[in-house]
Amino acid sequence: MIKAGVIGAGHLGKIHLRLLEASKRYKLIGFYDSNNKNAKILSREKGYRLFDSLEELIESCEMIDIVTPTLFHHEVSLKAIEKKKHIFIEKPIANSVFEAKEITKAAKKKGVLGQVGHVERFNPAFKAARHAITNPMFIESHRLAEFNPRGTDVPVVLDLMIHDIDILLSVVKSKVRAISASGVSVISTTPDIANARIEFENGCVANLTASRISLKKMRKTRFFQKDAYISVDFLEKKAEIVKMKEAPEKPVDFAMILQNAEGQKKEIYFENPVINNSNAILEELETFSDAIEGKNTPLVSLENGTEALNIASQIIKAYS
Repeated sequence: MIKAGVIGAGHLGKIHLRLLEASKRYKLIGFYDSNNKNAKILSREKGYRLFDSLEELIESCEMIDIVTPTLFHHEVSLKAIEKKKHIFIEKPIANSVFEAKEITKAAKKKGVLGQVGHVERFNPAFKAARHAITNPMFIESHRLAEFNPRGTDVPVVLDLMIHDIDILLSVVKSKVRAISASGVSVISTTPDIANARIEFENGCVANLTASRISLKKMRKTRFFQKDAYISVDFLEKKAEIVKMKEAPEKPVDFAMILQNAEGQKKEIYFENPVINNSNAILEELETFSDAIEGKNTPLVSLENGTEALNIASQIIKAYS
């Protein structure tokens, strides 16, 4: 079992503590949080060991799970890396691309592994449909959330849209050619709703929308490619795959046949992928343990996290 410690015991930190304690892949050593009053209450209620200092916790662990506010990711990561501890960092990887690159460079120099918490990669609906997404040429994503003052300390692109940016970069194997974006401030001092159009060198175009002032929640992405349409509902954990193939000369009864202007006939058929319900946060943490034990590149590497942050930063710059 890998000795793990959690830094940051806010809403998400509490979830990480609970899952690491339950995991058979990790041994939870304890946690540290700068809010000593709340940390003591949590330690007393749940029985987690509270460390007096960040440095003491780092020394006692093999893997450090960083769930602090983004502003502190850089500082904490470098301290852990200096002691040759593997790091799991919640998204976004850092407060700036410069900081992200420093973290990545330091980890490589010290020979430690790092994974970024882009949890939607582990969403069971996306995992079930991933095999069908081969060469998407148009992608449309909507990530809408109800207003929560807790999330307004960071731009909506870094809080919400970055999930879809990471998914986008994981399925489109081409470099970004151009980015245009717009953002509107409704309640906050920074945009509460943002839209980005991302064009890739291979011709793929993605249209991403993120909002934190919606009346209902939505986390849905649609992928369009030659002879296929794939829909992934990250919130409801549902996936739909619609494909087309050359229509047979004698289609079966009730077959769905389309004919285009050139007279070509296509048969539409549906795939309903089996979705195995799982805890995505636990899975991403345990996948990281696999990488540590096998000394393999994590599924969501520090480089992946840096590139997602780079695109997010360009989107913010485009609408600023």
